[in-house]
Amino acid sequence: MTTTPTTAGPMHAAPRRRSTLTLVTVFLVSLAPVLAAVIFYLNPQWWPRDGSNYGTLIEPQRDLPAPAQLALATLDGQPYDLRQLRGKWLLMAADGGACPESCARKLFIIRNSHASQGKNVDRVARIWFITDDAPVPRKVLDAYVGTVMVRARPEQLSRFLLDAGASSSLAGPMWLADPLGHLMLQFPADADPVKVRGDLSKLIYNSRIG
Repeated sequence: MTTTPTTAGPMHAAPRRRSTLTLVTVFLVSLAPVLAAVIFYLNPQWWPRDGSNYGTLIEPQRDLPAPAQLALATLDGQPYDLRQLRGKWLLMAADGGACPESCARKLFIIRNSHASQGKNVDRVARIWFITDDAPVPRKVLDAYVGTVMVRARPEQLSRFLLDAGASSSLAGPMWLADPLGHLMLQFPADADPVKVRGDLSKLIYNSRIG
């Protein structure tokens, strides 16, 4: 009796190869925007220079410092590592604990910029670096619940936020760090709250990270 050769093996192999190729293609297409976003944020020299950002781009970008470079403590004296907030956009300000009107204005802008992000609100955290040992007024504590309040040494904080500048300048600007832990934008003293919110909204909307 003659046995007819079977072609089932090769016939079944071809669909499997096509299926595997399809899965790999879908995976690569899905991964591409994330990789592009990471590369984009790691290379600020590629960012558009059309002045569309209100904040000033920080170049070179500086990473969130380790506790050895920036010793932080919560209001009850517990050490705090800023790097635990990686994965979120960070809106930051610095001022003395007494928090004069100019300080309260910055905290107000940061809080409202955060709250305005709607469904993206969990992608943002807000930080207040307190640069002295002065007690924080109760009205400030109550008004800005949800803000991470940590005490910092001005000379260490200045090296992070200002790179190399007088610690007295810390009380003016506000800053934004991206979810990869890079300090990326500085907003001016007396910043326009609408424009600060606009920068944050635009970055979050266009970002695939954080």
